[in-house]
Amino acid sequence: MTASLPLALQLCPLSPYLEQALGQRVAICRWFELDGAGQAAWLAAHAGDVRAVLTGGHIGCPADLMQALPALGLIAINGVGFDKVDLKLAAARGVLVGNTPDVLTDDVADLAVGLVIGLLRDLAGADAYVRAGHWGHRDWPLARKVSGRRFGIVGLGRIGAAIARRLEPFGPVSYCGTAPKDVAWAYHPDAATLAAHCDVLVVACAANAATQGLINADVLAALGPQGYLVNVARGSVVDEAALAQALAAGHIAGAALDVFADEPNVPDSLLACDNTFFTPHIASATVETRLAMADLVLANLDAFLAGRDLPARVV
Repeated sequence: MTASLPLALQLCPLSPYLEQALGQRVAICRWFELDGAGQAAWLAAHAGDVRAVLTGGHIGCPADLMQALPALGLIAINGVGFDKVDLKLAAARGVLVGNTPDVLTDDVADLAVGLVIGLLRDLAGADAYVRAGHWGHRDWPLARKVSGRRFGIVGLGRIGAAIARRLEPFGPVSYCGTAPKDVAWAYHPDAATLAAHCDVLVVACAANAATQGLINADVLAALGPQGYLVNVARGSVVDEAALAQALAAGHIAGAALDVFADEPNVPDSLLACDNTFFTPHIASATVETRLAMADLVLANLDAFLAGRDLPARVV
């Protein structure tokens, strides 16, 4: 580590571009490469010097680690989600939290539409059918039409609104959230009511205490046996046990998930369901967006080191 540079903890792997640029600004400890004993020893020697934590939205910053760093001033998240950071603790400690909103909105919304089409048309199954040599030897079962469906968006923030705009040409859109917004789409007061009025329920809300397990058995029952669930928010928003049960029993028609509660672990009960379409949390995983996210992480870090307000500040 370079003594002349401020010290930072890196909690997860980042892109080579971002890691190289960070190395020019801060001295980095690759925290995720240390075992428990190594982390404890490192903290004993260096905890008082750490000025920044660099992390991903899927990891955040554990509260006990934040409390162990008396000089911490910034948690820089390479992602939009901040549900794994104790914001009240950060504010009380005077720790700034920055993320990378806006720049990943288009990609997440694009993937949501891709998941809708992939799920209803069973694109993964069609690919496997061709690769297995079944074409011409076994009939391919009919899928379901996308156009004309009713779409419900859970959470009409930046990403939810972008998804709604993309889906609107396919069919009518409605939404639920904490309050109605000045939009043309129909508003429903809660997820269960929304589910009862749509064919495809797309989850795009923030993950927090209020949305933990929001998509539960009651919501899935309201969605019904002809309904589909798509989640590009956080795995914690969906009750995965209830979802697996609903899928296995035919209480809903199918589900497409980019996120899971305990990534990278996917419950066996979900893997056993054929009426599913999974992707490995790749909503923002394009070259262009990951570059833009990295640049915003750097902009947040540069602002902090210069004593300016963060361009993308959560608290």
